[in-house]
This record gives sequence, structure tokens and C-alpha cells, in this order.
Amino acid sequence: MIVYDFNPKSKANDWLLVDDVVMGGRSDGNFYIDENGHGVFEGEISLENNGGFSSVRHNCESIQVNGYSKIRLHVKGDGNTYQLRLKSNRNDYYSYVAYFQSDNNWGAIDIPLKAFYPVFRGRDLDMPNFNGETIEEIGILIGNKKAQAFKLVLDKIELIK
Repeated sequence: MIVYDFNPKSKANDWLLVDDVVMGGRSDGNFYIDENGHGVFEGEISLENNGGFSSVRHNCESIQVNGYSKIRLHVKGDGNTYQLRLKSNRNDYYSYVAYFQSDNNWGAIDIPLKAFYPVFRGRDLDMPNFNGETIEEIGILIGNKKAQAFKLVLDKIELIK
């Protein structure tokens, strides 16, 4: 099942960019659709003013995930570690998080849904892992506690059995 398929008709404003500037930081992320129709999340992470993250998120129609066991990202990265973030309910204050390592080649990254654990503002919560019923928001965050440039190119996000 396709969660999001990037293509030349995709709209960058389907995705909301949130940097640490919301709390006084100085990181500068950007999200756009390139000439090939890929989503590009890139920028600079700054640790100034207690900053250190950039993220992009997409509110989707409620997706039933019963029967699916993994989420698959088709991406080309830069060697950095990213967080994939899910919300069962877009109004929840917390997200479910799993990390993935990117590299400089196109590839598919599979993450088991049961590996996503609850987090709020960088703190683990004492709650069960993702229960696998619905997804209403999906996001990607970079925040590796270091100043760095980043670039992640996205082709497709899908659920697999």
C-alpha cells in the first residue's frame, strides 16, 4: 500500500517543515520537489541556541495498517541517521519513532512497525510501541546532536506485509 508516492505532480506544500527555530534554534531545513519528481529534504543543522533538529511531516488520510508489518522507504541519502516518525492520531502530542541509516545510493529501507516506540520532545515515553492500527501523520527528522549538512531524497513510502 502506498503511503506517499513522490512524482512530478507532487506538491511540496503537502509537507510541513518544522525546524528548531520554533524554540529559538538556528537550523535551516528545506523541502521541495525536484525536476525528477522526488521529495528533497535538505539543509543545515545548527546547535546554536540549544537547537539541533529539522523535520518535515505529512498529514495523511487515516491509513489502516492492519495486515502490514513494515514501512518501506525508497530513498537516496547522505550517510546520516534519520528518524522516521509516525502518529496513529494526528492530534496526539507524541510520535512513534524508529531510526534509519541513509547512504549515497538509491535503496529500499524496511522498518518493522513494531519497532516504532513513543517519544515526546526527544524523551522516550513509558507506553507501548506502535500498535499498528492507523497512521495519520508521517514525518522525517534529523537531529544527531551535531552541526551538519543533510540531504535526503525520497521516491516513495509504502506499507508492506
